[in-house]
Amino acid sequence: MAEKITKREIDYSKWYLDIIKVAELAEHSDVKGCMVIKPYGFAIWEKIKDQLDKMFKETGHQNAYFPIFVPKSLFEAEEKNAEGFAKECAVVTHHRLMNDPENPGKLMVDPNAKLEEELVVRPTSEAIIWSTYKKWIQSYRDLPILINQWANVVRWEMRTRLFLRTAEFLWQEGHTAHATKAEAIAETEQMNGIYAKFAEEFMAMPVFQGLKTESERFAGADETYCIEAMMQDGKALQAGTSHFLGQNFAKAFDVKFADKEGKQDYVWATSWGVSTRLMGALIMTHSDDLGLVLPPALAPIHVAIVPIYKGDDQLEEIKSKLGPIISELRSNGVAVKFDDDDNKRPGWKFAEYEAKGVPVRLAIGPRDLENGKIEIARRDTQEKNVIDLSDCVKEVSRLLEEIQTNLYQKALDFREKNIQMIDSYEEFKSKIENGGFFLAHWDGTAETEELVKKETKATIRCIPFEGDKEEGVCMVTGKPSKQRVIFAKAY
Repeated sequence: MAEKITKREIDYSKWYLDIIKVAELAEHSDVKGCMVIKPYGFAIWEKIKDQLDKMFKETGHQNAYFPIFVPKSLFEAEEKNAEGFAKECAVVTHHRLMNDPENPGKLMVDPNAKLEEELVVRPTSEAIIWSTYKKWIQSYRDLPILINQWANVVRWEMRTRLFLRTAEFLWQEGHTAHATKAEAIAETEQMNGIYAKFAEEFMAMPVFQGLKTESERFAGADETYCIEAMMQDGKALQAGTSHFLGQNFAKAFDVKFADKEGKQDYVWATSWGVSTRLMGALIMTHSDDLGLVLPPALAPIHVAIVPIYKGDDQLEEIKSKLGPIISELRSNGVAVKFDDDDNKRPGWKFAEYEAKGVPVRLAIGPRDLENGKIEIARRDTQEKNVIDLSDCVKEVSRLLEEIQTNLYQKALDFREKNIQMIDSYEEFKSKIENGGFFLAHWDGTAETEELVKKETKATIRCIPFEGDKEEGVCMVTGKPSKQRVIFAKAY
């Protein structure tokens, strides 16, 4: 391919954008801050969506859909939530345009079409959903409600980056209602665990599970659980969050239920979500200077076959020989693309599938066919081998499993290499510029957390569930600390 990819060590941000461009994942839209997700990028998102959707449904959740518009009075009902998102909200004030009498051919807002109540374009859906749940819930028999929706949201970001932070993005948001606090906490933990399982088993991306600090919690939550991943530049990426909302939204919208004894109580709530930010995580976890690298579990194309031929007769001979092999691969769930496009040279096709991160590539010409051989190349290590055609199905299946495992192990090794325990704040400040995760003691105060952020731009990514819970002293203040937390710079 003609497109060049900037090397990671030269300019990591440019490398990231080059990968998106060359792999044809997305591009900037004419709407400032928004993106167009191109077909190949959307195919990867569909793989993510389909697998997560399956996991949600296996745990009893159902999909529904709620309006994109939220009346301002509803949005304001839960004060912390409203305050937390206020600066990012897009607001609809009028419902009609009209011809501009002073500028023929131009339109203007019709001053007579002002809405009686302004509408917030959803940055998140708690308000509209909990106003709906009030109509659905009267008794314990109506609980639990386990709802998820796949939707778009708008958060008016001033500084945007494709997939990682855009004014509009795609996501799923789960919103559940429960009769007890224990049940809601169990739901919150379960969904965070599902995100971690998906990240590690399908994205091949190791993550830490943990709790956010109070200052980093979702607005309106009592606790926020998260998964945090390390990207190849050593920065952290929050890949998913699950929130225990307590009874905050139930109280804001007066959602009560009668328990088995007939006593009225407020409902307990959770919400949880991941977004197209996972696409950015995929890119930055596995890709290299040659292009995108995809784990087979999420690759739209598992195997690209490039026939090398002269004339229709040779092409038909290759097709005839490979037909049964392709059929068997597809019957085994392997997505195969046989690329006989005459407008592209084989070398161009090789580079294209390399850039798009297709896990396995096969190439075969007349001489290979005559010898019963085929070339097989794996994207993750760039290794190539020539194998017998009779072994093709077995070898492809083996390689796909091996690539999935290898990508996870490679990412895990990188993370472990770039984590260190640290006790000195001076040492922390000298090392944080180079990236990585730092396990350090913290005194639990927002003041210390803010000081570290101000002086180093590093934040507490989470209070991890795993690892040693030994007590110590804060690296900044020397005050008592219950356990180490993860500090890092983040996206």
